[in-house]
Amino acid sequence: MNVDRDTVRNRSTDAVFERGVNYRDEGRIQQLDRFDDLVTASVSGSKLYDVTIEFGPRSVDTQCTCPYEESGDCKHVVAVLLDIAAGPPQDESGRVGPVLDNVSADDLRGFVRDALAEHPELREQFLARFGDDHASVEEYREEIAQLFEQYADPFVVEAIDFSRFFGIAEQYRDRDRYLAAATVYRAVFEEIDEKYNWIDGAHNHYAKTIQTALNGYADCILATDPTSKEFDTYAGVLEKRATTEPRINDEQFWRALDDLEERYES
Repeated sequence: MNVDRDTVRNRSTDAVFERGVNYRDEGRIQQLDRFDDLVTASVSGSKLYDVTIEFGPRSVDTQCTCPYEESGDCKHVVAVLLDIAAGPPQDESGRVGPVLDNVSADDLRGFVRDALAEHPELREQFLARFGDDHASVEEYREEIAQLFEQYADPFVVEAIDFSRFFGIAEQYRDRDRYLAAATVYRAVFEEIDEKYNWIDGAHNHYAKTIQTALNGYADCILATDPTSKEFDTYAGVLEKRATTEPRINDEQFWRALDDLEERYES
């Protein structure tokens, strides 16, 4: 994992870097785990925040559930990156690989079945990768609504992690199931927009999440090569959202609609 102290410093402001140093020195990092190039951790601040760091060939992608909205990484991410720079955590994939190579197909099926029974989120990812059906917009929206209810106290000030939904959408796209993926993206931007009056922090995070979902929705709709009538139906989703209360993000939806129509007509 190619990261050192100077790299971490350059990814944040001086003040945030110093807070991150203090957080690491105070032992606030919990549950640090690595699997291949993905590192996850929990860092205690005013609350317990989840940090996800993915190392690519030439980039490092970071995410934290805290409400930080300024430039660069937050102090929780800085603390975890500094810990990695001091000594990369053990890669747990090294323990899993040999076991997978030796476990029987029947035993593996039994394990997967038990895991899917116990973990609904894993079940949805499994079905997205291997199944033929998919959940409805309403079902995905209900899951997202439950996240908002979980974080509201009474308002939502933290950056809720929606990566699971984007991961499901990507699995559908990998299988060329573009309408199924569009269903997930639609649920994300509709429910966040619906709950925007609940949000009192991390506004930049939610605006970016809506935009990511809008971009994904547009890409998937165009990938189906829709007829004019079909396109009007899909575009109508954006128009309806732009005119639905609360009209906080209406300009973002109008821009997305204009971009979609321009791409369709080109």
